[in-house]
Amino acid sequence: MKFNMGCGLNKKPGCVNVDSSSGSAADEIWDLEKTPWPWPSDCAEEVFFIHSLEHMGGDPKVFLAIMQELYRISKPGCRIHIHVPHPRHDNFLGDPTHVRPILPQMLKLFDRQLNEAWRAKGLSNTPLALYLGVDFRMTGQMTVLDEPFATQFRDGALSEAEVRNLVRRENNVANEYRMTLEAHKDPPAA
Repeated sequence: MKFNMGCGLNKKPGCVNVDSSSGSAADEIWDLEKTPWPWPSDCAEEVFFIHSLEHMGGDPKVFLAIMQELYRISKPGCRIHIHVPHPRHDNFLGDPTHVRPILPQMLKLFDRQLNEAWRAKGLSNTPLALYLGVDFRMTGQMTVLDEPFATQFRDGALSEAEVRNLVRRENNVANEYRMTLEAHKDPPAA
């Protein structure tokens, strides 16, 4: 199964489109902040959170429960595509329904291999993968730049280092993050 979680009005063909609003384009109405989710374990081969995850889990316990449920329904190797507004862009800041920024650094806290490496080095990163029994590896990460920065970078007028510095210092340079996670888990017992 493929899921389009928090679909809003953006129905994705070939997916179970899920949203909490009856006014949405959802195939199934379900509040993803309510756990457990109604789908069986190991049923998802692909999951999309396209500008929806930043609307969920304002309470950290709820957000962590969402990540546990996502892991539970994921088949081994399930790909999870997450597109979110950059937290220093007006698209994030101006929407009162955005309850948390979703950053690549934050999602890496759910990677068991990284958690083990941090623990071995005595680092203080919160080992959420170990605490929660999940394991998501980031297999793709892209920062989408706003104009005029996207054109300037593409044309070579801005270097990668200059873009990184601008993104750290200025609002409205980066528009969104696009990330892909992969669920690492043993296949279910036959």
